[in-house]
Parts: sequence; structure tokens; C-alpha cells
Amino acid sequence: MRRAGYLLCFLVSFAGPNFAWAQEHAASENEAPSSERDDANLQQRVEKLEAEVAELKRLLRENVLGAKAAKPAEPYSGVVPMAGPVTSLEAPAAPATATVAATELVPEDRKNLDFLRDATINVGLDGYYSYNFNSPVGRVNLLRAYDVLSNNFSLNQASIVLEDAPNLSEGRRFGARVDLQFGQATDTLQGNPTNEPRPDIYRNIFQAYGTYVAALGKGLTIDFGKWSSSIGIEGNYTKDQMNYSRSYYFNFLPFYHMGIRANYPVNDRFTLTYWVVNGTNQVEATNGFKDELFGFTAKPAKSVTWVVNYYLGQEHPDRTEVAPYSPIPVQPGLSFVAIRPAPNGRLHIFDSYASWQAAPKLSFALEGDYVIERLWRDQAPGESDSPSHVIGGATYARYEFSSRFAAAARAEYLSDRGGLFSGLNQALKETTATFDYKLADGFLMRYEWRRDFSNRPSFLTDTQGLLSREQTTASVGLIWWWGRKEGAW
Repeated sequence: MRRAGYLLCFLVSFAGPNFAWAQEHAASENEAPSSERDDANLQQRVEKLEAEVAELKRLLRENVLGAKAAKPAEPYSGVVPMAGPVTSLEAPAAPATATVAATELVPEDRKNLDFLRDATINVGLDGYYSYNFNSPVGRVNLLRAYDVLSNNFSLNQASIVLEDAPNLSEGRRFGARVDLQFGQATDTLQGNPTNEPRPDIYRNIFQAYGTYVAALGKGLTIDFGKWSSSIGIEGNYTKDQMNYSRSYYFNFLPFYHMGIRANYPVNDRFTLTYWVVNGTNQVEATNGFKDELFGFTAKPAKSVTWVVNYYLGQEHPDRTEVAPYSPIPVQPGLSFVAIRPAPNGRLHIFDSYASWQAAPKLSFALEGDYVIERLWRDQAPGESDSPSHVIGGATYARYEFSSRFAAAARAEYLSDRGGLFSGLNQALKETTATFDYKLADGFLMRYEWRRDFSNRPSFLTDTQGLLSREQTTASVGLIWWWGRKEGAW
């Protein structure tokens, strides 16, 4: 801007006298005898100078208006620095300092932008329509975790995931995550009154935990709070599963835990895991025993991941809720009387699963589980009150025909001895076929056919009190998700 002013001063000082001289010379030439050619040349010079001065004034006005938008004009110093003769009347470029001043960020703005760059806000919506060919009483699909209703348009769950994970490359060792969940699946997963003294308080909080990565070896990751259980290969978010419906084992094994967990990578192929938690599906403990998990994750090959978990717990409550009887005021739901004697039998879960990416478009998975629970710890073998146990597993396969089309299958067997899962002594089996059509990024349509069957009548029919040994369902699921979190949620 200042350079344009200097240039104008110079040209005005140069053009003004010359312009006056040209007019006087023209007058004198008119008085004196001259040729018509000289008069024409002189007139052209005058017109050219007038045009150049007008153009310079226009360019100067444009620079003044542009500079005012960036910063206030600086006062004229009275000094006109000239590096050399003026050879062009083109407008000078706007000073770089004006652009820099307009784009500079104060430290607080930079801090906010860094936070927004690493934090993610993610939203998911999962709905379905299912039809049970048994036409069951009440339109209920038994032994299902999420797709529990027949002949209904159902909202499975709506989810919001907020996460700011640790970033060691930027020196940030802290992080946090909160998953909020709403819909029918919330009632399945969260706050069962048989496990939680006050289930409604935590029902919509699927996960909420903070993370710290300690500077120990390759990094010891410690989480505190409530998190989704990693016992069993299947998880909560449908978009990350091979099938739409969940297996028996997803419905049977723990959904969540509250406590402290630690993961330590011994090397790039082997990671150790340890938990101390209140119990299975318990934010608030129902007894004084703290459950533990010991496990590891191994990657014997780049395409293979193998997880092994051993869980030791004690799930029998040592108190029962009663109406308030103490004169001392207590919060709702916190009036108890002790159970004497309280059962002290242990829960043991042996869980192992592996996944294999056999080819870029072909993957397999296998899960095996053995669960045993005793009512009393000193229970002798052969007594009438024998321990209950579940044993079995599931196999999975998935093939991607293209980026939009995929097919998956699951076969499962669960031997329920003592009715630990279903309430009956029975051998449950199911086969599932699933077809995926991805309409767009973040929008999946999933078609599924599933057949459940047992060696005992255990599924509802259209007649009250009459059970069937099998049930067959056909389902269509619609899953939307959007946000900046990459990979599995």
C-alpha cells in the first residue's frame, strides 16, 4: 500500500510538470508556425499522460480498499524510497504482512484446533424388520439378544460415540471415551435388575472410561471406568459384525464390566491383558468379591489374531434390597439386608477365539467357550447340587464379492447343562446366512435368514403353552453410521 502511494507521488511529480509543459508547448506551437504532424504528436503525448495518471489513480483506490479490509492504513512518512527508475505503471502486489496478520492463530485457537483434530464424534443408527415363521405368541423371538421382536419395525439402537484417544506421537498420554446408547438393545445389554442394584442410573451409558498410557516398555495402557466386554468375538455395533443377529454366546457371555484393565504389548505379536472389576454386567457390585481376567492376544502371522481369556468371578449377591427401614436417610435403592449365609461359589469362563484373513476378500473366525458356575465353593463332586456349565462354540466365514456386496455364514452349538443360559438342560444349535448390500459409505442394508433348533421344545409357537423345537426367522437390517472414527467402533 505504501509503495503504491510512493509511486503515485513520483508519477504526479513527474507527470504534472510535464503535463503543464506539454500544454504550454502546445499553445506556443499553435502560435508559432508548425506543421500539422507536430501538433498531432503533441496531442497524443498529452492524451497518453492523462490516461496513465487516471489508471494509476484507479489502481491506487483498489489497493486502499483492499488494505482497509486487512489492517488500518499506515500514516505517510514523507520519505519516498526509490530503488531505481519507474519503468511500469502496474499495481504492486499486496504486502505479505497483511495476509499473515489475517491468518495468524493465537495459542488458544491452536489448542482448540488440535483438540478437534484428534477428537471424534460418531453417530450410529440400527433398525430392523424381522419375521418369525412360527408366528409366536406376543411376536417374540426367544433366545435372541437384539432382534427380539417378530413382525415389527424396530429400532435396535441409536448410538453416540465420543472419543479423544491418547496420541503418543504428540506426547499426549491421556484419553477418554464415552458411548451413549438408546433403543431396544439398551434394555438387553444394560442394567439388568438381577445384576444391578440401581440399573436405571447407568442404562444409557454403554461405555465411559478414561485411558492413560504409562511410559513402561512399549507402553502400558490403563483404562478406568465402564467398558464393553471383550469376552467372546462378537460385539455391540452391528456394522462391525459378520451377521446381523448375535450368537447365543454373545447373549450369554458378559456384556460389560466396571473397574480397571491393563494391556501391555510384550512385542509386536504378543499382548498381555489383566482386569480387576466389580463383576459381570455390574457397575455397582452385588458382593465384596472382585472378579479378575487374565488373557493374551497373539498374532502368530500377519493375517491371524488369536485371543485367550480366563475369567474368575463370584456372581452371587451377599445382600438383598428391602424397603427403607433405617431412620438415617439413604438414597433410593440402597436399603439392604444381608444374606446369611451368602453363596460363595465361583464362576469360571474359559474363552478363546481366532480370526484369519485367508485372502483379501475371504475371512474366517472360530470361537470356543467353557463356562462353569457353582453355588457353593466347597461343593463336592457328585452332590445333587452339581455345578452348571456351558460348552460349545461357533464358526464364521465371510466373502466380499465387491466393495458393495458380501455374504457371511455362522454355525453354532451350545450345550446348556443345568440351564445356566436358557433355563433348560438342552443342546442348542443355530445356522445363519447373511447378505450385505452397502448402498454408500456409512449405509448398510443387511438381509438375514436364521434357523434355531434344539433337542428339546423351547421356542414359542402361535399356541399359548405349546413349544417347538425350532424357529426360523427372516430379517432385514438397516445400519447408518457417520463420524471420523476409523475402523471398528
